[in-house]
Amino acid sequence: MKCEGFTRRDFNTFTIDGLEERMEAIRMRIQPKFKVIGEVLTADLSSSLQNEMYLHIAKHLRRTINPPKDTWLAIAANKRGYKQHPHFQVGLFDDHLFIWLAFIYELPNKENMAKNFLNNLDYITETVPDHFYVSLDHTKKDAKPINEIDLKSSLERFRDVKKAEFLIGRHLSPDDPMVQDGDKLVQFIRETFETLIPIYKLSFE
Repeated sequence: MKCEGFTRRDFNTFTIDGLEERMEAIRMRIQPKFKVIGEVLTADLSSSLQNEMYLHIAKHLRRTINPPKDTWLAIAANKRGYKQHPHFQVGLFDDHLFIWLAFIYELPNKENMAKNFLNNLDYITETVPDHFYVSLDHTKKDAKPINEIDLKSSLERFRDVKKAEFLIGRHLSPDDPMVQDGDKLVQFIRETFETLIPIYKLSFE
C-alpha cells in the first residue's frame, strides 16, 4: 500500500472542538496513514536492529474530557506496550510533525539509561547532528536544537526527576513539501531513525 503524506487538513484536526469529534477525525484522517507508514518503518527498524519491533498507534483511551493536542505512532521492542521502553515516534501537533527517539517518564530504569548517556556525552554530540532537536517533555511542543541546550544538565534532570523525559529527533513544518509526499517523508524518517539507532543501543548498555 502506498504511503501517503500529511496534508494541512490533517494538522487542522487539532483545531476541532470536542473529544469525540476530534477523535473521530484522528481515526479517519491520520491513523490509516500511521498504519501504512508505521508498518514500513517497523520492518526497517526490525531489520536494522536485528530484533523484532512492534507498531503501536496511540488510542488516547484515558481521555474523557479534553481532546488530544497531538497524536502519534510508536515503535518499540515490546508487543504489549511502548511507554516503559525506549521507542521511536512519529506524530503530529497542529503546527509540526515530530520524529523522536523517546525516553519518557514511565521507563522503569531511566536512571541507569541517563547514567549511560552522561558517561557518553561526547559520543552523543558526535553522533547527533546540530540540527536535531531535544525535548524534555513529550506532552509539550517545546523543543530546542541539541546545540542550544545544556545537554549535561538536561540528562541530569532526566536522571534525577521522576517525571523528567528525554526525546531526541527532528521536526518538520506542515508546509514542508516533504511532509505531503509520503515516499520522501518515509525516507526522511528512516534516515532520522538510522542516525538515532546508536543512541537507542546506548540506552541498553
